[in-house]
Amino acid sequence: MQKIRVVDFETTGLPDDQIKAICEVGWTDLTADWKVSETRSLLVNPGHPIPPQTRAVHHISDADVVGAIDPGTACMMLMDGMEKDDIFAAHNAKFEQAFFGGGGRRWICTMQCAKHILPDAPGFSNQTLRYWMDIDKGFDDPSAAMPPHRAGPDTYVTAHILHRLVLARNPDELVRLSTAPVLLTKVTFGKHRGLLWKDVPWDYLNFVANKSDLGADEKHTARHYLGAR
Repeated sequence: MQKIRVVDFETTGLPDDQIKAICEVGWTDLTADWKVSETRSLLVNPGHPIPPQTRAVHHISDADVVGAIDPGTACMMLMDGMEKDDIFAAHNAKFEQAFFGGGGRRWICTMQCAKHILPDAPGFSNQTLRYWMDIDKGFDDPSAAMPPHRAGPDTYVTAHILHRLVLARNPDELVRLSTAPVLLTKVTFGKHRGLLWKDVPWDYLNFVANKSDLGADEKHTARHYLGAR
């Protein structure tokens, strides 16, 4: 039976930072009938001090990781029990993929999939989706979801979001949607904030599509509505 392993890392820096490494790893599997299994998490010694700006997010200290496993060992543990057809998943998967490739296995990004499948959500962080989707009522152990911004609890929440998504779309489709640009509904920035993309003036659509440094979703949406006129 195929499984999906939801992973999350707490780190000492962002993917673009010169110095960054994993300081905690967590994972939760979706197994038979896409049921959420037990969550596991481990502290990881990043091999350098944890900066205060990242410690402020997850509150993991240098003292906490003394004697912990190294990042390479942590990544090897994530591969344990993964068959070639199994899938990795994460919320904003590009972040986790910057630290862990997954051994060539496919990935599902629950954040990108939610943007496709749940366009009316008020936001797409895993905690916003948690409360908007009211997924707490499906928790076997509510304490496993706390505290936020720790690797284990975040995978527990994301796994329940994924459970809802995989009931709406099959895993292969979720893999496809994870890298497909999203057709956005409303503008969320700039002078046209709040306006429907279909009502944005032609000159601004042209700017977004061809001259801006905005993201792939915004460019895709602008090109879509330019082509529709």
